[in-house]
Amino acid sequence: VQLQASGGGVAHAGDSLRLSCAASGILLTDYAIGWFRQAPGKEREGVACISVSDGITYYADSVKGRLTISGDYVKVGVKLDIQNLQPEDAAVYYCAARTYDGRYIHTAFDSKDYTYWGQGTQVTVSS
Repeated sequence: VQLQASGGGVAHAGDSLRLSCAASGILLTDYAIGWFRQAPGKEREGVACISVSDGITYYADSVKGRLTISGDYVKVGVKLDIQNLQPEDAAVYYCAARTYDGRYIHTAFDSKDYTYWGQGTQVTVSS
């Protein structure tokens, strides 16, 4: 199983950025994919999650309205669009996969429930 995160880089505050998570070795429809981020000196936090089979999405309150998670059926994975980048968005972003049984995920941002993790992609926000 491999999750490959990409799309990070340096962007200005106010810009938009798209992160991608390409998945291989798993049947994506059996999983939910989450995006987590970790800034220096801070704990890792979950920001968005999607159950690929039915498209149900979950967002952290702190990012609701600026982040959009969606399935990427070309790359067989998931995209995360970040609009109106803010300095607090600067972090290493990770995608992760957890099994999905069709029921609402009450712990969408509990990292302990995720089985597979990709390497991170760095997002830097310049003012």
